[in-house]
Amino acid sequence: MLGLPANVLIEDESLRDGLQIEKRLFSIEEKLHFIRGLEAFGVRRIQVGSFVHPKWVPQMADTDELFSLLTPKPGVVYTALALNMRGVDRAIAAGVKHLAMSVSASEVHSLKNTNRTLEEAKQLIVPMIEKALNAGITVRAGIQSALGCGFGGEVPAERVCDIAAEFSAMGVQEINVSDTSGLANPVSVFEMASRVRDVIDPAIEIVLHLHDTRGLGIANMVAGMQAGVRIFDTALAGLGGCPFIPAAAGNIATEDAAYSLNEMGVETGIDWQGLCGLARQMESLVGRRLPSRMAHVLGKR
Repeated sequence: MLGLPANVLIEDESLRDGLQIEKRLFSIEEKLHFIRGLEAFGVRRIQVGSFVHPKWVPQMADTDELFSLLTPKPGVVYTALALNMRGVDRAIAAGVKHLAMSVSASEVHSLKNTNRTLEEAKQLIVPMIEKALNAGITVRAGIQSALGCGFGGEVPAERVCDIAAEFSAMGVQEINVSDTSGLANPVSVFEMASRVRDVIDPAIEIVLHLHDTRGLGIANMVAGMQAGVRIFDTALAGLGGCPFIPAAAGNIATEDAAYSLNEMGVETGIDWQGLCGLARQMESLVGRRLPSRMAHVLGKR
């Protein structure tokens, strides 16, 4: 009746999108512990970190070393984020197989986030994508603020589609449509995902990066699935969100997503109950209550 898929792929981004805004610096050993936990409980894609300057994001200073210490588990993909050509070079040297990079569809967000106009950002990302593809890396090209901007309000759908079409023509394997400001609703998600699908190569996967800022995260996932999306970004315990936009925090908790999808008959391969224990460990380390619903529900049983 709802037109839901038999299964979806969940990418957990707690170690990058989640930790990047945390003041407490996590050690290599702690990060490896959470990677092993995510693997053990069935997460098949894990964003390990980002290749950025440690001055700007100290939490990501050890990403190169972290990749060198990974013991890859069969069936699990380990991803990372790059923001510039130096980051792409570091990713290649680290042996990364799946790399994300993005531009913002909002001029004001692009300027505040990167100090570049959208056109300047697009000129920068083109050679980055080309270099990564030529190195045999699977590329996820992202469109930030695709569903609204916390600074500038509505973002024209035509602009998002134009960027998606340009990425498609470059031969990327995935296009990430991001609700950076947490402003999306089920209707806007369905319409945007459908419009992007119409302008890109059918072989390219659309990925949705949704925030649960206003409590619509799971509902937006359902709308995305109805529009044909099969890959979603989440974060253990609901960590993260955009650090540059006021009130934009709150990724969908991986365990909440896995529970909800399981209840709807959509297979993720994830043991959500196991993740709840891992989420409570994360909560203990950051020293505050995190957004996860199921971790707290299960913890009271």
